[in-house]
Amino acid sequence: MKAVQSSDLSELYSFITGLRRGFDAAKAVLTLPHSSGKVEGHINRVKVLKRQMYGRANPDLLRKRVLLAD
Repeated sequence: MKAVQSSDLSELYSFITGLRRGFDAAKAVLTLPHSSGKVEGHINRVKVLKRQMYGRANPDLLRKRVLLAD
């Protein structure tokens, strides 16, 4: 990162700036015991149901199916 800062390559400098901005988040992902896996699973389930029902029913039926599905 230090070598890129002293260079004239603006693309790499922009990339390093982005890395520095997200460094704390990346470090937290690797070191903390928390996971968003369960939430991601629910989101995936809702998306699958939404795709299955596309063009077939109204939003009320989709809502019922999401709430009742296991």
